[in-house]
Amino acid sequence: MNVLMRLLGLGLSALALTTMTSSVLAQSYPAKPIRFVVPYPPGGASDVTARIIGQKLSEAWGQPVIVDNRAGANGNIAAEQIAKAPADGYTMLMGNVGPNAISPSLYTNLAYDVASFAPVTLTTTVPIVLLVNPSLPVNNVKELIAYAKANPNKLNFASAGNGSSNHLTGELFKSVAGIDIVHVPYKGDGLALTDVMGGQVSMMFTTVVSAMPHIKSGKLRAVAVASAKRIAAMPNLPTVAESGVPGFDSSSWGGILFPAGTPKEIIAKMHDAVVAILAMPDVKARLSSLGAEVVGNTPDEFGSYIKSETAKWGKVIKTSGASVN
Repeated sequence: MNVLMRLLGLGLSALALTTMTSSVLAQSYPAKPIRFVVPYPPGGASDVTARIIGQKLSEAWGQPVIVDNRAGANGNIAAEQIAKAPADGYTMLMGNVGPNAISPSLYTNLAYDVASFAPVTLTTTVPIVLLVNPSLPVNNVKELIAYAKANPNKLNFASAGNGSSNHLTGELFKSVAGIDIVHVPYKGDGLALTDVMGGQVSMMFTTVVSAMPHIKSGKLRAVAVASAKRIAAMPNLPTVAESGVPGFDSSSWGGILFPAGTPKEIIAKMHDAVVAILAMPDVKARLSSLGAEVVGNTPDEFGSYIKSETAKWGKVIKTSGASVN
């Protein structure tokens, strides 16, 4: 009995020590720079959001938040790095629909899965818009579909890469509209948008954050919004669904993820700080002006959202036959 009591006492002492250590760690966190990995090149929605949040965190905590763009393989390279990083709160991912909800159904040899990450908060949802080069003789979705059917194999569409949200949105559009348009993958939104503006590619689905500057300049024409509802940034732009393709719905999103096993106290501290930042008037105004919709939910809510998005895109991949090959 004495031996059992001693063992129990040691166990409780170890638990108390672990709890105390986690609490002290959270109080002193962050004590050094934080690496904020973005799975895409500079200029896209994920990058813009990460830089806004990173700057505010640096100002609040007095520690640098270093935005590190690690593009490639639909964001899988960055996601894998985070999944394998120390779970100490000093490396985090600007999670995205691509690597965190699409890739699990699209790739068979991923080095991570949903359980590899600890959700912090969904930062934004980002509507996707359908853009065309202004030289293309179409002004709406019905005209685009009619033109594609009258000119088979003439149209092509750009994306940020095989398996990206704008790639799969294009594949879904092809499937439900019954048209044949060729996919042209790029390494990020920036390069893809450049070639659509230059006329090398006909059209593109991309986030409103990436598209807005080019729409305002007149270098690209917005034809429709891919999400279920119209967006405040462009209230007169119809949705794809109300333009002749009922039920069409596609959006991007971003959120912060730590490696699995990160102490809950650190997750809570980061969550509270980021949600407070997202509620700042200047941050909300900046993101809203770009077309992003600010969220800021709980870690559990974000985790549930990722699971539902993974199931949704899994169905799209199966139905459309989309492939990274």
